Amino acid sequence: MQKLLIISLTLLITGFSYSQETKKDTLKTEEINVVKPYIPTISDAFKVTSNPTIEDTSTIEKEKVTYTIFSIPVASTFTPSKGKAKGVVKEPKERLFQNYISAGFGNFKSPLFEAYLHSGDARYNDFGIFINHHSSEGGIKDLLLNDNFSDTRIDGYYKQFDRDYNWQVNAGIQRKQYNYYGLPTAIIFDPTFFNNLDEEQVYKNLYVGGKIDFEDSLFKGATAEIKNFTDNFNSNEFRLLVKPKFEFPISTELINSEFSIDFVAGKFKQNYQTSNDLNHSYLNLGFSPNLEVLRENLTINLGAKLYYTNDLEHKNTDFYAYPNVTASLKIIDEVLILVAGVTGDLVQNTYSDFTNENPYVSPTLNIFQTDKQYKAFAGAKGKLASNIGYNFNVSHTSEINKPLFIQNQTKTDGTVAIENSYEAGNSFKVIYDNIKTLGFLAEITIDASEEFDFSGSLNYSNFTTETELEAWNLPAIKATISADYQNKNWFAGAKLFYNGETKDFVIPYGLTAEDGNIIKNKSYLDLNLSGGYIFSDRLTAFAKINNALGEKYHTFVNYQVQTLQILAGLTYKFDL
Repeated sequence: MQKLLIISLTLLITGFSYSQETKKDTLKTEEINVVKPYIPTISDAFKVTSNPTIEDTSTIEKEKVTYTIFSIPVASTFTPSKGKAKGVVKEPKERLFQNYISAGFGNFKSPLFEAYLHSGDARYNDFGIFINHHSSEGGIKDLLLNDNFSDTRIDGYYKQFDRDYNWQVNAGIQRKQYNYYGLPTAIIFDPTFFNNLDEEQVYKNLYVGGKIDFEDSLFKGATAEIKNFTDNFNSNEFRLLVKPKFEFPISTELINSEFSIDFVAGKFKQNYQTSNDLNHSYLNLGFSPNLEVLRENLTINLGAKLYYTNDLEHKNTDFYAYPNVTASLKIIDEVLILVAGVTGDLVQNTYSDFTNENPYVSPTLNIFQTDKQYKAFAGAKGKLASNIGYNFNVSHTSEINKPLFIQNQTKTDGTVAIENSYEAGNSFKVIYDNIKTLGFLAEITIDASEEFDFSGSLNYSNFTTETELEAWNLPAIKATISADYQNKNWFAGAKLFYNGETKDFVIPYGLTAEDGNIIKNKSYLDLNLSGGYIFSDRLTAFAKINNALGEKYHTFVNYQVQTLQILAGLTYKFDL
């Protein structure tokens, strides 16, 4: 047994020793890169069909808590009092009235009357009438003729408001009376010269018109007006002006187009040298397309004005084309905006327009059209501060047949009788010249507060004429300064006008143009003041002082204005 155990132990040690022998490794260590394109896949989503259940193994019961208060009485002398709500005082809302009547009176026996009456439904229609009258008995010292004047106007209208369009008709009449009182001071007039002289001139303007506006339509609307203008010397002028407007969409932009039909026909029963008639008649057909392009801070208007005109009196036809291009660029929003452009137009001059500029023209005018070839301008506008605005630009303008007022040569030496009251060197004619103008404009506005604002403007023009010696009766400088103040009960205003020196050409009696003289009309300042007191929503008192400096200046040669003019009155507002 012992022998068997020894043999077994020997065999076990021998086998173990053999197994501990190491064999040489024949495998080498290498890196194998397996390249395979990655193809992602999305596994199918599956929905959990059952909600998990949670089995609570233990439940904890909340312990009940009971609160008690141990009250101890404390002596107190504090007695609370009820608070009262503080009332807010509201300003009474200003009542706005739809109608008013204003009347006043001033020196030089100057009555003033103005009224506006209207009624209707704000949703459907509106109709009303406007009346205005201002006159003066005159009273300028050392005049040989009357210098009284009057201006009366009555306008009426009717408006209709519909869902897709609105329309309006209006009509009116205006009567203006003046006198040819500006006799030459170099002539000594015989007292008998005025025996049969009637210096009065009366202009009457009768008109009928209307307009219509459409919503959501290519045809945006139109305006139309018919005017008939007459005077005391049997002159007559008729005008028809129609302007339809269209809007055509192109891509994301819109083209606005305006057509115009302008017909003017006038007749003077005499000219200045003879008794022959002077006639004028024009038919103008116009088309003005305009494309507005908006690009962030840049706005460009690309347009043109095209005209076909027919001079019916002289049987001539012409075609005119003008640029109408403007642009504005915001450099600093509301602070600095650059502006530039080139525009032009055909100006249809009329007898009515000339009398508005100079009421002392003779009824013997040659009426021509003005070819405003171009006006090129560049400038800037914006705000220097939140309450200070500015605007300035420089421009260059070229005009063919620009009208100029020049004094008619007198037909008397003070003793020779004349047939018409405007033939004594006291009226003006219209001549035409080709003129280029270099201009500068500057404007500023200041809103100092809610109650006070201020503004000023300066306009300088340098005229270059082609034929005439000067740009007659055109000032080189015009300036205006104005200020306005208003609070709850008071209001006041002041305006100061400056008009630069002008020049006229005067030919003495019996001489030729070679013997004529250039007369200078001095520059002048005119200060106008206004103010008033508001008694209530209905009643206001007002006062006006014109030519407060008392200047004896002349608007045209020999035509002195009234000096200090004071007028006061009342305005009453009401509802019908």
